[in-house]
Amino acid sequence: MKTQHDLSQLEWKLSGWIPELWRMDQTMEISASPNAEVFAVPARVPGSVQGALRDAGIIPDWNMGLNFRECEWVENRHWIYEALIPDEWLDPGKTFRLNCLGLDYCGEVHLNGQLVSEFRGSHVPYTFDLTPHLKESGNLLRIIFTCPPRWLGQFGYTSKMKEWKVRFNYTWDWTARLVQIGIWDSVTLEVTNEPRITEFRCSTDYTTAEDVGELTLKGAITQENGTVLARLERNGMLIAQDSIPAAEFNDTGVRWWYLAVDAWWPNMQGEQPLYDLHVTLLDEQGSECDALTRRLGFKHIEWLGCEGAREDADPWICEVNARPIFLQGANWAPILPNFADVTEAQYRRLLETYRDLGVNILRVWGGAMLEKQRFYDLCDELGIMVWQEFPLSSSGVDNYPPDDPQSIDEMAAIAETYVRRRAHHVSLLAWSGGNELMWLDSTPVNETHPMIARLAEVAGTLDPSRRFMASSASGPTEWVTDATKGKGMHWDVHGPWKADGKLEDAWTTFWKEDDALFRSETGCPSCSSAEIIRKYAGDFDPMPCKPENPLWRRTSVWWIEVHQFIAEMGREPQTLEEYVDWQQDRQTRALSLAAKRCKDRFPACGGFIVWMGHDCFPCTANTAIIDFEGNLKPAGQALREIFRGEQ
Repeated sequence: MKTQHDLSQLEWKLSGWIPELWRMDQTMEISASPNAEVFAVPARVPGSVQGALRDAGIIPDWNMGLNFRECEWVENRHWIYEALIPDEWLDPGKTFRLNCLGLDYCGEVHLNGQLVSEFRGSHVPYTFDLTPHLKESGNLLRIIFTCPPRWLGQFGYTSKMKEWKVRFNYTWDWTARLVQIGIWDSVTLEVTNEPRITEFRCSTDYTTAEDVGELTLKGAITQENGTVLARLERNGMLIAQDSIPAAEFNDTGVRWWYLAVDAWWPNMQGEQPLYDLHVTLLDEQGSECDALTRRLGFKHIEWLGCEGAREDADPWICEVNARPIFLQGANWAPILPNFADVTEAQYRRLLETYRDLGVNILRVWGGAMLEKQRFYDLCDELGIMVWQEFPLSSSGVDNYPPDDPQSIDEMAAIAETYVRRRAHHVSLLAWSGGNELMWLDSTPVNETHPMIARLAEVAGTLDPSRRFMASSASGPTEWVTDATKGKGMHWDVHGPWKADGKLEDAWTTFWKEDDALFRSETGCPSCSSAEIIRKYAGDFDPMPCKPENPLWRRTSVWWIEVHQFIAEMGREPQTLEEYVDWQQDRQTRALSLAAKRCKDRFPACGGFIVWMGHDCFPCTANTAIIDFEGNLKPAGQALREIFRGEQ
């Protein structure tokens, strides 16, 4: 029987080094060496280097003032996580595999001073065979992180962004630079010497006419002898089971029809019943060798054309279980720049806030990463559908995805791991190639681009029942312009993100004339509360609320609208509270108008996804509707009334 040990329970130490110097150190415990630049400190796993250093008082809180600049040196060192593997975990004759779901970004794994393997890339899981390097006792494991890439931030050339690390960490218009290093997802030690299940994929569907479900499952097993026992349960009650020869499970799998299950519904449309699928591998003697479980739901999705749309337009009415539903939600960015340190409690609090808002969809934005498993589990529970992007994003100078064979192969491998790990989630609605990917003429890419074609192939092969979109926006135009108005060209578009002039003028006219079939990004800026701005100001005076004030340009100056305040009021704001109240009211009125107009047009418009949902940094101003401490801004309160049909 396979055993899994959770390495988060070990006592990890973290030390910092001048690059490469650690290679010259011969001490058994590198963390105790006097040659380390940063002597060993306790470290959580999963966890970020920056989080451990902040906890130890070595770097300041990067959320305060301009402290993030004092943390940038961390990127220019090597960092070593070190822990002893307990002797009692060792079992002679077994195989020992180290499974790492998230390493950010590059480095080496060592056991007892010997190189096990190198790694590079934040988006894929890793498995390392430790067996040849183990000794009878005192096994010292090191995960060593070398220097990450220098720049992958918001601005540059997408065509040249070929190092697959999470990009938003290098600054975006809503966060300062904090280039995370560390172990960002779970680490386990797998112990086995028996046949095992190396892959287990399943998909579900629901037939509303007969109120029955369908389930398909298949996988991969290290040998063809033995039997696979598949069992579907809900709250311990058996729904279906089958015994499948291992060779058949590897080849064709199994399909169950006419399952007596209940339909899964999006938030506010019904319940979210979930089922447990247990797959157990038995050897020829009937003894258990391996076992895995997936939690499933049953729904059916169809995409229909919008009312009044051109015949050739993409379909943007989402029909769930034969019921057309207006997609209303938010764009999801990571909860923290040091996302390795995000806890389950933080996931739950924020996702329950979105549930209570009436959100039924979150777009997981392509400048970040595949969120941890717990995020998708909670979306299953809460009825929040997920639009999942692969990790590609625009860069401003050009937004053209890399098209060389090596980059395509590397991104396809990343996409394959995304699909294999998350396709079983009932909350998953669609896959997207990435954020704002464009041809050189600034129109959205399509599947004729070689990178996008390959991603479409991966998604279509591994998860054929779900929709794949080349990009968001998916076109044929990226946003609404005067030249494209009234021509039926606004299918899935982005923008606008702010209102120029008085809301009663151009903004109101814009939304009265809007003919977009779907809006996967629309926003308007506002300040954080005056309390949050003061709390995280450090040594800076929050006044004046101008780009000249360093506190206000920690993130983008795009979202500072003091010029509009002056135009409307005939003077500068006299207090921080006055300006905050004015801009929060402006965001509230702007987003209320936009969201209500889109929802009122349903089924001519299929959905509205606000950019963005929540702050991951204490921005003075940004387009978020939930602030850094998880509180709804007034605009969030107003959207709640619209999304929940209370206005």
